[in-house]
Amino acid sequence: MDSTQDLEKFGDKMLPKNVCHVIKEGGTERPFTGKYVYHKANGNYCCIGCDAPLFSSTTKFESGSGWPSFYDVIASGAIKEVKDMSYGMERIEIRCAKCDAHLGHVFEDGPKPTGLRYCVNSVSLDFKAAEEEGGNEEITLGAGCFWCVETCFKELEGVIEVYPGYAGGKTLNPTYEQVCSGTTGHAEVARIVFDPKIISVNELLELFWWIHDPTQLNRQGNDVGTQYRSVIFYHNEAQKEIASAYLTKLEKEKVWDKPIVTELTELNNFYRAEQYHHDYFAQHPENQYCQFVVKPKVEKFRKIFKEKLKNH
Repeated sequence: MDSTQDLEKFGDKMLPKNVCHVIKEGGTERPFTGKYVYHKANGNYCCIGCDAPLFSSTTKFESGSGWPSFYDVIASGAIKEVKDMSYGMERIEIRCAKCDAHLGHVFEDGPKPTGLRYCVNSVSLDFKAAEEEGGNEEITLGAGCFWCVETCFKELEGVIEVYPGYAGGKTLNPTYEQVCSGTTGHAEVARIVFDPKIISVNELLELFWWIHDPTQLNRQGNDVGTQYRSVIFYHNEAQKEIASAYLTKLEKEKVWDKPIVTELTELNNFYRAEQYHHDYFAQHPENQYCQFVVKPKVEKFRKIFKEKLKNH
């Protein structure tokens, strides 16, 4: 029997008929039957039709719906939304922006910070473990207000993505207002996805030390509170060793007159910040804080680190 009889062409690929039924015809797999419903691993969920990255494992959550669920896409523009009037109801269908493969639907009943639930068919996805995704790494840094930290790191060559968030506290799914109250234990942070073949942890830490004053305890300038503390959240033991050695070197060389108070701890209790904080400086350049605090630092950063910037 010719096994190709069970395959159909989709773009440049030959895929099983049950997969094509979903991605070409908008079909739906039965709930609780997909291989990624309870799947837990570090990596990206890509489109089965074209291999485009769609969702990160960091945004996957248990929704109880019977299908893999995510509260955010891996990057803006990764998917497209289409109004779906089938079955006598109005829903929002989601498709791969690159190859138009049907993925599932998006609903407004997800967790913070987006409040969205991207409900996806397992057969529409192909999981790529972190080591298969080109060896990208992540590190999470707190250096005062995350609007400035995000803006600067995002412009570095080798940095793939930066997203603001909260980490290190005890409150579940905190809001910005709660974090600003100083009662959650969370720090404002930027979680950085980078390619270590292009930019190293040491180079990222070089900017980290430059972008803030690591001798100020629980504050940066006029921003006061534990949420503004200086902290390195490492994601693996190698990062811990690198950061510890760098910190020891700075202390030995007495780069600052006052002692360094930067915390070094394993990443814990990380939550993405609300969507309106993403690209805040680019979206709100007229904001007074951005004008008087963020803008001068970003402009100085661009001059000092010119050779390390994208498209320099």
